[in-house]
Amino acid sequence: MNKTRKNEYNPDYVSPPGETLQELLDTQGLSQADLSIRTGRPKKTINEIILGKAAITPDTAIQLERVLNVPAEFWLTREAHYRAWLAHKDDDLRIDKEKDLVKQLPLKDMESLGWIEKFDDTREKFKAILSFFGVVSLDRLPFVEEAAFRKSEKFAVNKWALAAWLRKGELEAQKIRCRPYNSDKFLEALSAIRTLTAEDPKVFVPKLISHCANAGVCLVFIPELPKTSVSGATRWLSPDKAMIQLSLRCKCNDMFWFSFFHEAGHVYNEHAKREVLLETDFKGFLDQREIIANKFATDLLISKTDFTEFVGKSTFSAESIKQFSRNIGVAPGIVVGRLQHEKIIGWERFRTLKKEFSWDQWPKSCSNQD
Repeated sequence: MNKTRKNEYNPDYVSPPGETLQELLDTQGLSQADLSIRTGRPKKTINEIILGKAAITPDTAIQLERVLNVPAEFWLTREAHYRAWLAHKDDDLRIDKEKDLVKQLPLKDMESLGWIEKFDDTREKFKAILSFFGVVSLDRLPFVEEAAFRKSEKFAVNKWALAAWLRKGELEAQKIRCRPYNSDKFLEALSAIRTLTAEDPKVFVPKLISHCANAGVCLVFIPELPKTSVSGATRWLSPDKAMIQLSLRCKCNDMFWFSFFHEAGHVYNEHAKREVLLETDFKGFLDQREIIANKFATDLLISKTDFTEFVGKSTFSAESIKQFSRNIGVAPGIVVGRLQHEKIIGWERFRTLKKEFSWDQWPKSCSNQD
């Protein structure tokens, strides 16, 4: 529901406390020079306070209380209100200069997902956006370097939308209480997580998040935004807290689990200590970290020995795939995906053994759509 903030004190003008000071001097028959002598403040300082150019300090407020018999708290409160009004006025001027930048953001999508509130007032909307990103100005947004997109003409990404998606992940990660990262515990957690691949999302998602948190890794699921084409991201929020962010762009269970374990590979090998690693639709050159993460996910889901032995039998049927998946403890769709990826079978074969995930299946507390 569109709205504007109600019951807020937003005066069009706040007079400087110096105006009140001058009125009191006139009432008591004192000049600025008299006040300067009585307080020991330079006449120039007294004049600048009256003109609103200089602030009333706590020391000055006490002196005014003694000379004029007006409480120091009164002067400090008036000064605070005036300075706050000046700051808001400057802020409004800056917002007017930057509001066109908002057009770069997928604002409607962010509002419909509940990431930011809807406001009719342009300035209030802009303030909500700045609050979401935790910045004082949109030119302070931390964008992912273009190098992350491998600079392809076929790969157009809205960096503003990507910044919003990453920021939402960061905000959700702040809500997750994690133990300090421990690589041995994380590897143990991944072994336990591997046994969950045949479960439904409502069962495996909470356990997945819990296992990761106990090893020092925040796992968040954030719906993708238009023109991001990102399925996952890995980064370190602090030296002892890693984060994996998934978008559910890869809806088939084989790709979902591969994406998760791929990101886990980045964490385990302590990649992305100083940057954000993105998994996107662009299949260009893979740097060594991506190759390592791919191998980590591949081997952890299905060991090379088990896979080679299964393929060596050269007989593939729905039943044999199901039996093999039971033997090694993973979902049948993962086996099918591996066979397809290595071009041992065609992409159209055994597709019914795969499951497709959707946000409707996700536990609401973990979908970050509310």
